[in-house]
Amino acid sequence: MTVPEPRDTEVAVSAEASLRTAAPAETVLSRAYRALSVGIVSVVVLIAFEATAVGTAMPVAARELDGVSLYAFAFSGYFTTSLFGMVLSGQWSDRRGPLAPLTCGIASFALGLVLSGTAGAMWLFILGRAVQGLGGGLVVVALYVVVGRAYPERLRPAIMAAFAAGWVVPSVVGPLASGAVTEHLGWRWVFVGIPVLVVVPLALALPQIRSRAAGRVGGADAPASFDGRRIRLALAVSLGAGLLQYAAQDLRWVSLLPGAVGVALLVPAVLGLLPRGTYRAARGLPSVVLLRGVAAGSFVAAESFVPLMLVTQRGLSPTLAGLSLAAGGATWAGGSWLQSRTRLEPYRERLMALGMVLVAAAVATAPSVLIDAVPAWTVAVAWGFGCFGMGLVISSTSVLLLKLSAPREAGSNSAALQISDGLSNVVLLSAGGAAFAALGGGTVTHAATGADGAAGSHPAAFTAVFLPMAAVALVGAWVATRLREK
Repeated sequence: MTVPEPRDTEVAVSAEASLRTAAPAETVLSRAYRALSVGIVSVVVLIAFEATAVGTAMPVAARELDGVSLYAFAFSGYFTTSLFGMVLSGQWSDRRGPLAPLTCGIASFALGLVLSGTAGAMWLFILGRAVQGLGGGLVVVALYVVVGRAYPERLRPAIMAAFAAGWVVPSVVGPLASGAVTEHLGWRWVFVGIPVLVVVPLALALPQIRSRAAGRVGGADAPASFDGRRIRLALAVSLGAGLLQYAAQDLRWVSLLPGAVGVALLVPAVLGLLPRGTYRAARGLPSVVLLRGVAAGSFVAAESFVPLMLVTQRGLSPTLAGLSLAAGGATWAGGSWLQSRTRLEPYRERLMALGMVLVAAAVATAPSVLIDAVPAWTVAVAWGFGCFGMGLVISSTSVLLLKLSAPREAGSNSAALQISDGLSNVVLLSAGGAAFAALGGGTVTHAATGADGAAGSHPAAFTAVFLPMAAVALVGAWVATRLREK
């Protein structure tokens, strides 16, 4: 049995005392929390801006680096390493505190951006994206642990709502700013310019994290070493996810082999990393983790095909197609704000079920614009409601996870939540993409350039994506009824 360091004990005691003595009138912007709140929300804003801006510059970068054939790996490289980073961050945060993984994660994220921005070949660009993904995985889980340690339970819904609000402006400004920079200065500036902006959030947040959330929780009984089994499972998840994505992007018989190996690696690793009973929606924490995956996967898989459908089937410009989803950032923040209201806390599970019904309705409504008589703006309205539902659900799953987690397990459970989120994106995007391609969707991109636009018209391919995802979202409404422990 190890003896805790004196400073670790003092941090744990002071954290517990602060939770007991926090004044009811305090908010996340009160003097005690202001610097920390502004700092960590600024980190979220930068991550959100990168996610929205880099996607705009990516096609130009791939073309100039003669790597269009490897375009998809620039995304999958980020994702596969982020999965490993999530598990590593959970272990690291639980055993040493979130300060180190957060700092290393931001440094890795910035280094990856610089590597991609200065790459002279596509493989170097993909390597940079992989380094960036590792940093992103470290950061997102460490931020959850910071929230769990530094804020009393009654303030956590508000800070989660602030995280959601941090995506609003980047979701609108990011693509426009990135497009302008790419056009006038070059795509490389989109990548190398972002790391400079990290300095201010770090200067605000790190001293507060060091004083409020550093060190181990649990005293002498807290594990000091990393769990080697979970690290190996994380590697298996990352490798399996990468193989599955590769197989889904190459619909040939030979691709069945890497796909089968990917599934063989993924299934046992996921069962080992997620809470027991997740796959059968056991009450409490397992259902919270499952719902996060169901909500994120069904929504993201559907949303990925909305701009393509509007461009190829309704003739909208890429800018208008992208802007049709822009209002969703505001309604998402609105849903997240609503779930943070204290008087609605007793109804959280009902709000989450309602949110999933809204998501299902939005996804099911989207393909209605395949009928010429239906206005194209129908998608924008439907997606606004769907994003409102996602705001209710996603922030609430984060709040419930921290509520149901013991302090020493907050990192591992936060990693499980993010793994459920990320893996569901891969699995449902792969399934949706395969169905889309099987029904001729691979040729829809020619519709905009054809003489009459009919040659590439395959509305059934889009329907095969949206309707199954709506059904998955409805399953999420049922899972939301199993969140409360009995």
